[in-house]
Amino acid sequence: MIRRMALHSKRLGKIGLITIGFLLGISGGIYGILLLLRPARTPQVQELFPGVTYTRLIRSTPRPLIIHQVKIDLKVAWGQPFVTPGDPQPDGMDIAARTTSEFVREFGVQLGINGSFFYPFEVKSPWQVYPESGDRVRIAGQAIANGMEYSPVNAGWPVLCFLSSRRAVIPGDFTCPAETQEGISGGTILIWDGEAVPLMSGPFYDYAYPRTAIGLDASGTQVFIAIVDGRQRFYSEGMSLPELQALFAEWGVETALNFDGGGSTTLVVADPDLRVLNAPIHTRIPLRQRPVANHLGFVSSEE
Repeated sequence: MIRRMALHSKRLGKIGLITIGFLLGISGGIYGILLLLRPARTPQVQELFPGVTYTRLIRSTPRPLIIHQVKIDLKVAWGQPFVTPGDPQPDGMDIAARTTSEFVREFGVQLGINGSFFYPFEVKSPWQVYPESGDRVRIAGQAIANGMEYSPVNAGWPVLCFLSSRRAVIPGDFTCPAETQEGISGGTILIWDGEAVPLMSGPFYDYAYPRTAIGLDASGTQVFIAIVDGRQRFYSEGMSLPELQALFAEWGVETALNFDGGGSTTLVVADPDLRVLNAPIHTRIPLRQRPVANHLGFVSSEE
């Protein structure tokens, strides 16, 4: 009897090992497929829409990098900036989380990126994450959609403001002016008056991460979006904030503001088919998009 039980246990152990190996093989296969589906490490320049140019920059130093630049001329009457509308409730939260693709699809914008820092945010495992799509979150800093403020000014969070005069500004007092139509808060000011701003030191500043940031020229009519892929060895390993400053200095911007990055960093276009132009890396899974609080989009004025 004991011998029979031992043999049975041994068989179960073998079956368990085979099952685990099978599941790991499937997971590894799926992961490999996702790696192959990422955008190629080849340069590209494309006019997405009138006044909107996309450039994919490939660099090998100081580490493998893919930088996605979107340059938008606000003087061209093709489109309008669009910030995710808020939904403040008695729970103290401002908005329901969405992925960038969900934002583009739901609101019919032609271009979308992730936006402000937000909370709460927690990752216990790739399968235990807050927020999921639809979960309620709060935005860090000012947010304005269609001229209506739904998240108030916070002195610690700078803000990018799109004015009715088809200009954009990053105000020094972290408060959008009265004529603002759309406003979205960021984190760290990188460039001010054409000069790099002294930065603090620490992992958030000094480590190479995926990054989302926006710069403006002196007139406030030329918008430079930088989406830097990261956390993907030999493909694109991210930038530190000083390196991001240097990038915007290359582009000759007057002001630049860093936004939420890491697994949040995402760039989506609908022209008309929906395409993810970068390689998001939420919970270390390639091409997985993170649900975030709000987004910045551009919608055709012809819609």
